[in-house]
Amino acid sequence: MLFLLGLLLFLVITFLILLSPALWGREIYNRCSGSRIGICPENQQQVAVSIDALHAATTGIQEHPDLRLEDCTRWPERSKCDQACLPQALRAEPYTLGELNTGTKRIYHLPVLLAAFAAWYLGAVWHSHYLFRGRWMETLGLTAAQVKQLVLWYSPHLLSVAICLLFAYGVAWLLAISNRRGIYRGILMSLLLWGAVTVATWAGLAALPHDLLMIEASYTALAALLVGAIIGGLTDKLVLPLPMTHSTSS
Repeated sequence: MLFLLGLLLFLVITFLILLSPALWGREIYNRCSGSRIGICPENQQQVAVSIDALHAATTGIQEHPDLRLEDCTRWPERSKCDQACLPQALRAEPYTLGELNTGTKRIYHLPVLLAAFAAWYLGAVWHSHYLFRGRWMETLGLTAAQVKQLVLWYSPHLLSVAICLLFAYGVAWLLAISNRRGIYRGILMSLLLWGAVTVATWAGLAALPHDLLMIEASYTALAALLVGAIIGGLTDKLVLPLPMTHSTSS
């Protein structure tokens, strides 16, 4: 009984000790969250920026928060800027939907092409004799000669390349219209698109034997994760920064 009372007292004290920092972190997060309208000091044009609220909250629990931008409508081309607009962003209130038309982020082709190639290459290995080609042959009753003939045909390879490219550009488009970047968001958008495609094609997929359905479902899910991680993670890495321009005052 004394042990339970002591444990309860310990939990209550721990809760009270952690409550204050948690509330302060939440206050910082709420204060910094949301996109804000500002004026870029470089070209004196209107932009929308987002403060990294989670980073500010976690660093501000025990000391002053470390403030930095998480996104800007001029990124990733200007992602290496000195973030001189941060003070005015802190003073501005988060804008409401429709208050500023920021357009969509550009689709950068190199990350998309790399992601599509990675998905295609994964498929080539996945369906090779090293992994699951034997299961396909056994389930469909194909001979080695028939499989060799299929491998030599160009049309299946071109079709798989086209599918990988379409899927990769679909993920890039979803990230662009949502003005998002990063590995986590890339994977999220990729899985959402994978789920939509799976639902749309389920009638055809359900006709496959169970073993082949599991093989293809596993491959497409892994390929979707790979595509999302590459596009989301490399969108602001494989971009050449544009030359810095300096505004002139009249």
